[in-house]
Amino acid sequence: MTKEECKQIVLDIIAEIAPDEELTDLKHDVRLRDQLDLDSMDFLDIVMELRKQHGIEVPEEDYPQLASLDSCAEYLTPKFNAVKA
Repeated sequence: MTKEECKQIVLDIIAEIAPDEELTDLKHDVRLRDQLDLDSMDFLDIVMELRKQHGIEVPEEDYPQLASLDSCAEYLTPKFNAVKA
């Protein structure tokens, strides 16, 4: 899986959780919570959907690594590739 595919998965999950959010103009290097109206429960929902839909476990101490789309891709791409292996 590529980093771009990983970003798309995160965007798809956000679209499910917050369907009213406009996702087309997101800056990939800026914190998601600074760009979107996501609260801590929304963030937890993203983490839960990663686990439910894709089998990706994100420990609480790693949550800061999911701040932006770029950091999500950096952190999650190796995990997706490990799950698929």
